Amino acid sequence: MAAISAVGLTKSYGDKAVLRGIDLSIPAGSVFALLGPNGAGKTTAVQILSTLIPADAGSVRVAGHDLVRQADAVRKAIGVTGQFSAVDHLLTAEENLMLMADLNHLRRREGRRRAEDLLSRFELTEAARKPVATFSGGMRRKLDLAMTLVGEPEVIFLDEPTTGLDPRSRRTMWEIIQRLVAERGVTIFLTTQYLEEADQLADRIAVLDGGRIVAEGTAEELKRIVPGGRIRLRFADAARLAGAAALFDYATADAETLVLDIPGDNSVLTVRAVLDALDNASLQAESLVVETADLDDVFLTLTGEGAR
Repeated sequence: MAAISAVGLTKSYGDKAVLRGIDLSIPAGSVFALLGPNGAGKTTAVQILSTLIPADAGSVRVAGHDLVRQADAVRKAIGVTGQFSAVDHLLTAEENLMLMADLNHLRRREGRRRAEDLLSRFELTEAARKPVATFSGGMRRKLDLAMTLVGEPEVIFLDEPTTGLDPRSRRTMWEIIQRLVAERGVTIFLTTQYLEEADQLADRIAVLDGGRIVAEGTAEELKRIVPGGRIRLRFADAARLAGAAALFDYATADAETLVLDIPGDNSVLTVRAVLDALDNASLQAESLVVETADLDDVFLTLTGEGAR
């Protein structure tokens, strides 16, 4: 069953079209990442899907509920963590969670139980009674996500959740997100500008540019649709480098590093053909590295100037 489905979703502000008829189908219990440059419409998509703003056109269902006719049911089924922390810095971590429990109309005992469970799960128990103003950025982000989980949502929207975090804190957040899906079966809708984040977390990725989805698939599927793969050979001297460069069309030689880059699809047959050609010419490389296209290549090729 699709946790989120959208058909023909559009949104404009005056003469500026932000979303131009996007379609989505996101299976329950999966992580979906929406990539795109600044201004592509990622945050607008999250705001519409989480009932914060209305769409101009299109139909949407979230957790089995119609976004317009059953908006209250959608709100009960979702949690949202925005780009900026929503915690109250004057309260303690425990008080922030109890506040969310009250907003979710939980009984006092149940609210306290969930707060204690979330503080333990996010490794915030020791800081539970400290003011949030004393927390590091990573701790605030963890508390922000913990507050989203007080209502036990089926679908969680994470709008650039690791922006501004150091690499260690970012990886901690990745582990938390992966556990949420594995242990609780929630659906994660993630927007991010960190391509490694999407590669690590997402079951499927969509690339949004100019208000349109220009590509969608798994990380590996997206990497295969753009050029970027290459075979990199390093030689012992300039003579061998020049001899090898003459064997391959479109190869690029770097005389300073003695490296030859050969564009290719990186299949076993291609690598074998390269080695056979070198062997027939009695040339031997010092090293061989096969490099595949990454999401950076996908992003740069499909968005902005690269797309044009």
